[in-house]
Amino acid sequence: MSVDFMNPASFLLLLLIPLLYTFRKIKVFNQISLPLSFSDWNGWVFTWNDKFRKFVSLFAEILCLAGYVAIVIALAEPVVHHQERVYTSHGTDVMFVLDTSPSMAARDINGVTRIEAACSTIDKIVDANPGASYGLVVMGSQAAVVVPVTNDKETLKSRLETITIGLMGEGTAIGTGLSTAVYHMKSTVAKRKCIVLLTDGENNAGEIHPETACGLAIKNGIVLYTVGIGTKGTVPLEYVNPITGKNYSGYLDSNFDSTGLEQIAVAAGGRYYSVETVSAMNMALSSIIKKQDVVQSYYMKTIDEYYYQNVLAVAIVCFILAWIIKRIYLKEFM
Repeated sequence: MSVDFMNPASFLLLLLIPLLYTFRKIKVFNQISLPLSFSDWNGWVFTWNDKFRKFVSLFAEILCLAGYVAIVIALAEPVVHHQERVYTSHGTDVMFVLDTSPSMAARDINGVTRIEAACSTIDKIVDANPGASYGLVVMGSQAAVVVPVTNDKETLKSRLETITIGLMGEGTAIGTGLSTAVYHMKSTVAKRKCIVLLTDGENNAGEIHPETACGLAIKNGIVLYTVGIGTKGTVPLEYVNPITGKNYSGYLDSNFDSTGLEQIAVAAGGRYYSVETVSAMNMALSSIIKKQDVVQSYYMKTIDEYYYQNVLAVAIVCFILAWIIKRIYLKEFM
């Protein structure tokens, strides 16, 4: 990132500041005023006795100065240049399969719920690894593709914000979720494809067994990683059923068997990760993306952002504040 100015000659207008100060010192361009004091009758000449009001008056002058400087900067037309990679070859296709069953509402991942931790981590991973393409499947008693594998990261990130507990029912149909992901990935043209399952439980719903889904992944050359989320023991849980609107609050006995998740991950060329903190989840997903990364060709694109209007808005705000202070608070006539 670099900052440039389209009209740098405008900065010469800043020379008017010391010039005006010099003229005022030598009594040139002084404002004509009627002090309205009683000094001619040996009365007191008006002065600020209140230190705070002196400070406020000085602050108003500084605001006026800042407003003028901001106008000069705006006239100079500031522009910020950003360098962005534009990939010309296809990267890895990554499909996240996210568990939305009620147990994912357990609040034991650094003070946030399991599903909140998963969504925020996916969001960060997508930003940190722009070369890959990403998709999202949500899973409960049923499963559905929320975002097909795409290069449009903003769409995925916005849809992550809409994910809620109980969205797809109250079960955990791991086999259904994985097979849904495989079905939508098998026709993509990426050299590498992987599925990342994020769940906190065992398969207890759906008509497709996780091993069957694992076999489909292997058949289609898709690597499978599984991430077990949550701590062991009794953890607080609270969520609102999106269908009935009923509120559930209590505690969850968190102690699922991860053997099945480990077996299908190893069988499909991946591995199992157990995570109990946000940092551990971030490390796990980062490790997965790094392992599945492929060499891509790209070129650098320069994106220009112009800030003329932003700086001009700052100038207007400064002048308005100065006017309010002088006319309303200090009762001065300018």
